[in-house]
Amino acid sequence: MKTQDMLVDRINNLCKEKNMSYYTLSYRSTVPLTTLMHIMDKSTLNPGIITLEKLCDGFGITIKEFFDSFEFDGLKDIE
Repeated sequence: MKTQDMLVDRINNLCKEKNMSYYTLSYRSTVPLTTLMHIMDKSTLNPGIITLEKLCDGFGITIKEFFDSFEFDGLKDIE
């Protein structure tokens, strides 16, 4: 699985877990909805760490909590 797919899966799973729409996540994180949608449809290939940090703020979690999840278990296997 590509890192980009892992990122999208993690955001989707957090939205479901927190019962949050993309619009709500965008509002709470101050990440423009268009930016979030480009991440989700994978037209943004490499979102920056600042954007990811803002999304984490919107979820109310840390960057470490974001990446410390089963979605990224295969990350070590990527070359």
